[in-house]
Amino acid sequence: MQISMHIKKRFIHSIKYSYLTFNRSVWVGLFLTLAFAGEAFSQLNMYTREQRILYTSAWEGERFEDGRPKVSKSILERMKNVTAEEAWSVIYREGGFKDHFEGDWKEFNASPDRMVGRVVTASFLPTRPDVRAVVDAQGKAEERSGTGHNSWVIDTLQPGDVLVVDMSGYNFLGDRLATAIYAKSENGIVIEGGLRDLSGIQEIEGFKGYVRRFHPSAITRGGVRNTMLMGINVPIRIGDTTVMPGDIVLGDPEGLMFIPPQLAEKVVESSEDVRRRDQWSALMLQRGTYTPGQLDTTWTEEIEADFARWVERNK
Repeated sequence: MQISMHIKKRFIHSIKYSYLTFNRSVWVGLFLTLAFAGEAFSQLNMYTREQRILYTSAWEGERFEDGRPKVSKSILERMKNVTAEEAWSVIYREGGFKDHFEGDWKEFNASPDRMVGRVVTASFLPTRPDVRAVVDAQGKAEERSGTGHNSWVIDTLQPGDVLVVDMSGYNFLGDRLATAIYAKSENGIVIEGGLRDLSGIQEIEGFKGYVRRFHPSAITRGGVRNTMLMGINVPIRIGDTTVMPGDIVLGDPEGLMFIPPQLAEKVVESSEDVRRRDQWSALMLQRGTYTPGQLDTTWTEEIEADFARWVERNK
């Protein structure tokens, strides 16, 4: 039995339409995926410059070449006088960043100076052989030095950076790599994991950091070499905090604050205002100008005006 020409045309047209409709959505999606992935995975860091800018778009200032926010050196220097309490009150009030303090660290080479720097992130996972083979091949293609994935991260550091590593609980470095980190960054490190060679690291003057544990093994947990690098300057998790490349880490005797770059200047200015108010209050109490009850509460307009005049005179 023959099918009429009219029915044939309708049948063929419907197939063509469905095919084209299906292929339009599939091929557009595939094109975007490949175009995006082609650039995204052309380097081991897994994020393009554009992605890094997108995920830190609240920052409107200067950036590094790879898109990481670059808070100014002057703000970093002023940040060294900020306490964790002062920083926390600002970032919580200004944007609801509730989970940006992490405590319960083992601090090494502690000193009165606070550790402050721009965050470089690194993400490591337990080794899976087929995935590690890909990472190793990428590293070779990009002519990264050696086969140690931790050294690839260290090579990216700039002066003022603090390397923050999600190490899945494993060891990250010993004294030789610690020396390399300090030579590149002139700063410290944070490890969601551990380190070895603490005796040697304690001899590196100026190099300080925070870790969860110490263990004599090399990049291991339980005696098995078992980590691989999965990203440089990508979002990572430290405790209950999501840490982004370009955040400012502030080391305090109580722990660590991770400050979004767009709030760094506000944190500094608020802290400086608190210190000025404390200084002025102490002076007024010594002179008997005001009573403790007047200053240990919300200030009146008269007191605020008196304080403002003092600030103006002492600029």
